[in-house]
Amino acid sequence: MLDTIIYNGTLVTVNADFDILKNGWVGIKDGIIREIGVTSPDDTLPKAKNSINAGKWIILPGLVNTHTHLPMTLFRGLADDLPLSVWLNDYIFPSEKKYIEPASVRLGSLVACAEMIRSGTTTCCDGYFFEDDVASSVYSCGLRAVLGQGVIDFPAPGVPNPSENIKAAVAFAEKWQGVSPLITPSIFCHSPYTCSSETLKKSKDAASANGLLFQIHVAETQAECDQIQSAHQASPLQHLDRIGILDPDTLLVHTVWTGDEDIDIIAKHNAKISHNPSSNMKLASGIAPVVDFLDAGITVGIGTDGCASNNNLDLFQEMDLMAKLHKVKTHDPTAMNAETVLKMATLGGASAIGLDDKIGSLEVNKSADIIIIDAEKPHLVPMYNPASHIVYTVRGSDVRDVMIEGKMIMRDRILLTIDLDDILKRMIRLGKEIKT
Repeated sequence: MLDTIIYNGTLVTVNADFDILKNGWVGIKDGIIREIGVTSPDDTLPKAKNSINAGKWIILPGLVNTHTHLPMTLFRGLADDLPLSVWLNDYIFPSEKKYIEPASVRLGSLVACAEMIRSGTTTCCDGYFFEDDVASSVYSCGLRAVLGQGVIDFPAPGVPNPSENIKAAVAFAEKWQGVSPLITPSIFCHSPYTCSSETLKKSKDAASANGLLFQIHVAETQAECDQIQSAHQASPLQHLDRIGILDPDTLLVHTVWTGDEDIDIIAKHNAKISHNPSSNMKLASGIAPVVDFLDAGITVGIGTDGCASNNNLDLFQEMDLMAKLHKVKTHDPTAMNAETVLKMATLGGASAIGLDDKIGSLEVNKSADIIIIDAEKPHLVPMYNPASHIVYTVRGSDVRDVMIEGKMIMRDRILLTIDLDDILKRMIRLGKEIKT
């Protein structure tokens, strides 16, 4: 007997054939999808302990956010409409120095997890400081995540001595490896302009030795490219290539300022990319050549970045914005079509962070990370093309139910693993303190 069956919905599988199954059902046992089928009026569904009627709505694999800084919900809207260098150096770094400590990191991460779950994200890839406290919050929420302790060549929250940065990252990874199938540790180097070549190489070596994903911001702004060119006579991607950072377990975040040679380098090493359109636009960093990345066979996932530079974690909004942004950039309304974008937010994102064998599509033997979207709201009827609807019309608030590894995390918009009211009250109090 199955543990759970989800039935009476339109299954958008995001499998290799992008099958869309009307009147579809998914059978789940021990957290894994065991069966997928389609029913006619006379069919009898398999027996299950629990049944969830999808109400003829959309059944979709959970979304994958490939780049977040979860505790930065603390600084949502604190310093808007500023250049990246001013935003970071004059506002974010000083605020982190003053307010980032274990309790605030746990609280900010809980708020972020609640926001993601309620908008259909079931997996995120995060990098920050006090990542052990981030992991504790993520674990308590039941969210799936790849989590990286931050490495930077400056005194940082929780690591006042920069010479201890890699040691702290490795200790975090060793602590969390194998603790839960939902938590995958990682190492996150901030960028080539905040980490020396030695730090980058040692961090990458540590990640490789432990089988971990290595995350890094790179080629985010023209100023960064000019700085790296001056220091190393190379573009940021060329610099990372020369020191041996790039391989299939490297996640490159932003990659806005990349030329043809850079793209060839990324493709050659099969490194992955996290594209963060909202953050890049808001900070006026530029528009990454994502169409060229895809044409080169590079795996690209979608990320929101942190709430301080987005200002939300809604991947449905990110999909809509991304599709339109690249149509404008290429002057081609057929570029970045809905199916392509939806794949990037699900299976492509899973591949970018090394989890595509487990999540990202509704297929037998994959984890039951599933969301149900209420498709009978005024802005969602009629529905002719489910994939187009998901990208251009659905909002995060349309997500009704969320399941992660077969466990219901949200039912009828109510979070089942955490006390949201208490979390929000505490966050409001802390926000007032930060504002003053």
